[in-house]
Amino acid sequence: MVKEAKKVEFDTTLEEGGKAFSLRDLLDGNVLTRQTVIRQSRFILLLVLVAFLSIANRNHAEKTVIRLSRLQSDVKELRAQSITISSDLVRMSRQSEVVRLVDRYELGLKENLEPPKKLIDTGE
Repeated sequence: MVKEAKKVEFDTTLEEGGKAFSLRDLLDGNVLTRQTVIRQSRFILLLVLVAFLSIANRNHAEKTVIRLSRLQSDVKELRAQSITISSDLVRMSRQSEVVRLVDRYELGLKENLEPPKKLIDTGE
């Protein structure tokens, strides 16, 4: 039995000189001058652009999260301050507290001990 040799066709665009990519070619920069890399330069630039956009988007998202966290802590602080001011205002508007403040500042006002009277218009 005789074995026939198979004919294998190679794509010559990948060989370009008979050697494959090596680490030395990569470090020397010779890889960038090969025809396959030059043909793929638009795709490589697209990948670089997508990488930059991805990095910029992540940076923007992190800044937004930090700002959101800061604003949430400010809202908590302002809410606590609002509750404190509201309770102070309620305390100061009590009748006994108003009487005490009038006496303290000697305003010369007296407390009305009579209940308010309702006025009725008779239409005359």
